[in-house]
Amino acid sequence: MDAKTGEMSGCPFHGDGGTRHLLGRTNRDWWPDQLQVDILQTEGRNPDPMGPDFDYCEAFNALDYKALKDDLTALMTDSQEWWPADYGHYGPFFIRMAWHAAGTYRTGDGRGGASSGQQRFAPLNSWPDNGNLDKARRLLWPIKQKYGKHISWADLFILTGNVAIESMGGPVFGFGGGRKDVFEPELVYWGSEEKWVNEGVATRIIPDEGKALENPLAAIQMGLIYVNPEGPGGNPHDAEGMARDMRETFARMAMNDEETVALTAGGHAFGKCHGAAPSDTFGSAPEGEGLHRMGFGWLTDPEEIGKGHITTSGIEGAWTPNPTQWGNDYFRLLFKYDYELVQSPAGANQWTPVNPDPEDMAPDARDPNKKVPTIMTTADMALKRDPEYRKISERFLNDQTALDDAFARAWFKLTHRDMGPKVRYLGPEVPSEDLIWQDPIPAGTKPSDSAVSEFKQKVLDSGLSVSELVKAAWASASTYRNSDHRGGANGAHIRFDAIRNWKVNDPEELGRVLAKLDELRGDMSMADAIVLGGAAAVEKAARDGGFDIKVDVTTGRGDATEDQFDAESWEPLEPFADGFRNYLKTKAEVKTEDMLVDRAHLLGLSMPEMTVLLGGMRALGAVSKHTQHGNSIGVLTDRPGVLSNDFFVNLLEMGTVWEVVEESGDEEFVGKCRLKGDVKWHATRTDLVFGSNSQLRAVAEVYAENGNEQKFAEDFVKAWIKVMDADRFDIGYQKYHK
Repeated sequence: MDAKTGEMSGCPFHGDGGTRHLLGRTNRDWWPDQLQVDILQTEGRNPDPMGPDFDYCEAFNALDYKALKDDLTALMTDSQEWWPADYGHYGPFFIRMAWHAAGTYRTGDGRGGASSGQQRFAPLNSWPDNGNLDKARRLLWPIKQKYGKHISWADLFILTGNVAIESMGGPVFGFGGGRKDVFEPELVYWGSEEKWVNEGVATRIIPDEGKALENPLAAIQMGLIYVNPEGPGGNPHDAEGMARDMRETFARMAMNDEETVALTAGGHAFGKCHGAAPSDTFGSAPEGEGLHRMGFGWLTDPEEIGKGHITTSGIEGAWTPNPTQWGNDYFRLLFKYDYELVQSPAGANQWTPVNPDPEDMAPDARDPNKKVPTIMTTADMALKRDPEYRKISERFLNDQTALDDAFARAWFKLTHRDMGPKVRYLGPEVPSEDLIWQDPIPAGTKPSDSAVSEFKQKVLDSGLSVSELVKAAWASASTYRNSDHRGGANGAHIRFDAIRNWKVNDPEELGRVLAKLDELRGDMSMADAIVLGGAAAVEKAARDGGFDIKVDVTTGRGDATEDQFDAESWEPLEPFADGFRNYLKTKAEVKTEDMLVDRAHLLGLSMPEMTVLLGGMRALGAVSKHTQHGNSIGVLTDRPGVLSNDFFVNLLEMGTVWEVVEESGDEEFVGKCRLKGDVKWHATRTDLVFGSNSQLRAVAEVYAENGNEQKFAEDFVKAWIKVMDADRFDIGYQKYHK
C-alpha cells in the first residue's frame, strides 16, 4: 500500500516471471556451510524442547517480575571487560536490541516483529543492521538462565528495552508479556535480493524507473530494519528521497508521521553510532563465523574486542552531549546548528554541526574526559528538511511533555504491535487504556444452549442457503492471521462497509445475509450470529450428506463499535487471493496456488487442514462469484450444499481430462469427459493443484477413498472450527489475568 495514495503498488507476494518465490533466498542460500538440522524437524517433529504441554502464560505469571526488573536495572551499568558499555551504560545498546527485535514487523502480512524471539536465529541474527547485537543477547544470558522458563527471550528483549529507557530517565507507557519463544527460524519472505545492504544492493524504491516498494516488504534494502541512514542508496544529498523512504517504510510498519518523528528522535536521544574502523577490518556475521567464535560475529582481532574498534552502521558518534540521559538535546542541537557533510573513520556519510559550542560536544564513549563532535545521520536531517516532519519536530522542540508522551506511546506500539488483542498481554504493567491499533472489542455475553439452538433453527428456516451462510462465516473468521493475531470473527468487523465491500466478499450477497442474521439474532452478538449461522449451515450440509456431526464453535463474542474500528489499518488484511473461496483479484506474477499456501499458513493450518477445508467448501458451493464461471468454478459436485468428498472424488476421476481456458491466462480450466468430450467441470489452478502436486495429491487421495467419507466430514468440521475460533484469545488467556 502506497503511504500517500493508499493504492496497492502490486501483488503482496514476490514473483519472478512466474517462478515460485514466496521466500526469496533461504538461510541455506546465504550460508551454504550452515549445519542443516531441518531433517530432525520433518514428519511433524516439534523442535520446541518445552513440549506441547508447556504453558508459558502460567510460567510468566509465576515470575518474580520486580526481581527481574531489578536485575536488569543493575545490568545496565555492570560493564563487562569482554564488551565494555559505552559511557558505562548498556541502556542505548539494549534499546537498539529491543527496537530491532520489534522493527521487522510489517503490516502487509503481519509477519516479523518481536513476538517469537526471532532475532536469535538466521537470517536476522546476521543482518548487517543487527551488527553486534549478538553481544547484547549474550549479556542477557545470565539473567535468562536465572529466570528460565518464566521469561521468554522474546519478552526479555522488549522488557530489557523498557528498563533501559527507564534507567536513563525516559518515559515508558507500559509493558505486556506473553510472547512465547519459537525454536526455529520462521519462514518469512525478506526480499529477493542476493546481496546485503552493505554489499551494494540497490534501494527498493526507484521513482525514476517506476519502481515502488514491493509488498509485503517494509524495509528499504535487504538486511535493514528501516531505511539506509546515509540516504537512499547511500546518497546523503537526496533529501526528498530520504523523507519519502522514511514515510513509506514507517507507514508499512504501522507508524504515522508523528510516531516516526517521535521514535527517531527518542531513540537517538540515547547512545551513539559505531564506525571507528572500515567494515573490511572485521569478520563474518555470526551465522558464517567459525565454531570457536561460539555464535559471535563481526569480530576484529579478539584481543581488541571492546577496546574502541567497534563498527556496526559505519557511522561514528553520538547524537547528543548526554547520551545516557533522556531529554530534548536531540531537537535542540538539530535546530541550533547548521550541519556539514563529513565521512566517518569507516567511510560512511554523516553530518556534524558547524562550530559547535564546547558544552554541546559529546563525551568519548570510553574516556569521559575527552570531548567529540555530535553527529546526525541523513535520516535525522530529514526531520529538519522535510516540511511535514519539521512541523512535528518544532512542536516537540518546544513541548517536552508532548515529546515524552508521543515517544512513550510510539515505543509501546512499536514493541507490542504484533501481539494482537490486548487480552493476550500479561503482567503488572499492562496499560489500562485501550488503544485503537489493538483492535479493542467489548466483552461478549455467552448465549444459552437453548438460545443457540433456537437461533440455528431460525437461520435454517430463513431462506438463506448453505453456501451463503458458509461464505458469510468464512468472510468474517478468515480475516484472522496468526502472524500478528489481527482479524477474525470476534468483533464482527465484517459488518462495517470498509470490509463488507471487499470484492472477495461478494458484498451485495453478504449484505443481504448480514441483514437477515441481524434481524434474527435478538440479544445475541452479531459476531456470534455470523459464526453460528455458518455452523448451522455446515451441520445441515453434513446431515444431508449422511453425517450427524455437531459444529461446536465457541460463543460469547463481542461486537466492535465504529469508534473501535480503524478502517485504514484493516486495509492490508484484504486478501489479494483467497483460494478457499476460489478468488483471485487479478492475475499476478506469483502462482495462485502459492498464494493459497501462504494464506493457509497465515491461518495456522496444516496441509491436511488446508486440503480438507478447501474440498469441503467447494462441495458446499462456497466460492466467489467473481470468475468467468461465477459460483460454479471449482464446485466439482452435482449436489452443491451437501457436505461430501465429491470434490476429491471427481478431481481425481480418471475419466476427466483438463484443458486450459486460453483467455484466462492459465488461471481457469475445463474438465471434459475423456470419451465424449463434453464439458463436465470448471476449475482453477487452486483446484487442480490438489491433483498435480504430489504431496497435496497424496492427502487428497485419502479423502477420496471409499470408506473415508466420515473421516472427511469430521476432519472438515474440526478444521472449520479451528478457523472460526482462531481469535478467541479471550478464552485461552482469561484465566491468566487477575
